[in-house]
Amino acid sequence: MLPSDPMMLLSVVNMKLRDRYASLDALCDDLDVSEKEIVDRLAGIGYAYSKERNQFV
Repeated sequence: MLPSDPMMLLSVVNMKLRDRYASLDALCDDLDVSEKEIVDRLAGIGYAYSKERNQFV
């Protein structure tokens, strides 16, 4: 389960991307979560996913 607070979500997702997953697609598939929901929630606090860096920046 991912945190509902956007800043905590950012921290957890970026940590998981760095330590365990090669892409946002892989993270979402493994955790059975909506990529759109994560992208939209983090866009709400000014972050976007960078495929090149495999993190939200």
